[in-house]
Amino acid sequence: MPFPIKVCVVCSEEFELKPDKPGFANRCPECSALESEDSNKQSSADSDRTPKEMNEARRKAIRDLLYRKDS
Repeated sequence: MPFPIKVCVVCSEEFELKPDKPGFANRCPECSALESEDSNKQSSADSDRTPKEMNEARRKAIRDLLYRKDS
């Protein structure tokens, strides 16, 4: 039985949806690979900060969202 043919939502290319394909089912393997590289770059940027600094930044962002003045 052939694999289903899907159209990538990013680049509009057709691809075969194979089992155990990494990434999303609506993205081709090339676009999924690009996304995983981007997420690795972002996680390495976050690794510079200590967990304490990240928690403080998270608390500040939540506080700003909850208690901001609507002006």
